[in-house]
Amino acid sequence: MKPITVDMLRAHLMVASLTAVVADVFACVTVVLLPAAQHVFGSGAFRVASLGMMAGGVIVAHRLARGAFQRAVEGRYASAADANARRIEVVPGCPRLWLVILHLRLTGKPFLLSGY
Repeated sequence: MKPITVDMLRAHLMVASLTAVVADVFACVTVVLLPAAQHVFGSGAFRVASLGMMAGGVIVAHRLARGAFQRAVEGRYASAADANARRIEVVPGCPRLWLVILHLRLTGKPFLLSGY
């Protein structure tokens, strides 16, 4: 498997894992506040809802990261590093650098951090 593909899969799994952590914290808070609702967490509907929440988290992360990347291009913090636009050059001073890099990793585009 190509390193870019591995990096892209790793980014998707990381976003899904962070979304699962948020769902787990929400479930723990719900159990503390509503102890009678504990039986709901073993149902099939809850499992489907959890999968839907993770997929939704990945979609939201994609959109936020894409928006940050578009703003970085408009602000000239990111640009094509070569004529074929295979690599994206990102300035380390970008205000939303982590979201821009997340977008590049989620889409499988190679990038490099450049100086000013």
